[in-house]
Amino acid sequence: MPNISKMYFMTAICFLIAGILVGLKMSIAHDYAAVGAHAHINLLGWVTMSIFGAFHALNPRGAETRLAKVQYYVYTGGVLVMTPALYLLLTGNPSLEPVVAVSSLIVFAGVLMFAAIIFRARTA
Repeated sequence: MPNISKMYFMTAICFLIAGILVGLKMSIAHDYAAVGAHAHINLLGWVTMSIFGAFHALNPRGAETRLAKVQYYVYTGGVLVMTPALYLLLTGNPSLEPVVAVSSLIVFAGVLMFAAIIFRARTA
């Protein structure tokens, strides 16, 4: 399995743990204000990163490219900033809205980079 697949799977499991912890906190406190952050942690972190890792495992030639490595760091960095900022925004810190906005654009840039990886793999 390519190294980038392993990196994605290790990162994804960390996001799953974080998502479960946020869900437990909400459930224990009966405060569901952060449900949007909980969903983003699980979907952008656990699910999407697992899909990225699986894609690279199935397409190992493209996994070794510079674009694949850069895409991992751009996407992961965006999600690492966006999800806690979104959590804090939804739980009463409106000053974090610009952080959520900018980091969301970084996540989107990572998704566009992954789209380029997919189309390159298709033509290779």
